[in-house]
Amino acid sequence: MVAGKAAQPKTATLADLTPDPRNANKGTPRGRGMVEESLRKFGGGRSLLVDKHGVIIAGNKTHEAAGSIGLDECIMVPTDGTKLVVVQRTDLDLRKDKAAQLMALADNRTSEVGLAYEPEVIAEFPPEDLSWMFTAEERLAVIDVTPEFTPVGIDEQGRLDEKKKVKCPECGHWFAPA
Repeated sequence: MVAGKAAQPKTATLADLTPDPRNANKGTPRGRGMVEESLRKFGGGRSLLVDKHGVIIAGNKTHEAAGSIGLDECIMVPTDGTKLVVVQRTDLDLRKDKAAQLMALADNRTSEVGLAYEPEVIAEFPPEDLSWMFTAEERLAVIDVTPEFTPVGIDEQGRLDEKKKVKCPECGHWFAPA
């Protein structure tokens, strides 16, 4: 890009973009469905962020959902990060349009419901690199994922039923409670 001259937006397709192979958010089925439904109801609003090679940095789940519903065209806005890119929906008025209000809520809710960290990706970063995003406890909670189980012989309240055998979750051995 020549200094002082802004690069012009260009039309591209989702096929021109590459999902992040190490995305820290594996997503959730419910979150995927919510993003698809939001795109069907309201169309696009949020932008994706790609690197200079078209690899997605942010917006992998939106890319996936858009592709699954056939929303294949996109507008690529070249930037070096010194200015924000603002997406303006000229058909919406947040003060008057229920669709705009629901879209704002959907933006927050889909982010919340669709988040499921990939522990291996988070663990690859030194704790000091993540300290501004995660407390030490939060980081450990993400990377130390222990599968939950309810051993046979434990009722819904967590009490041991003396008449039933219990299966060890580690070795699979069955034993009678003492």
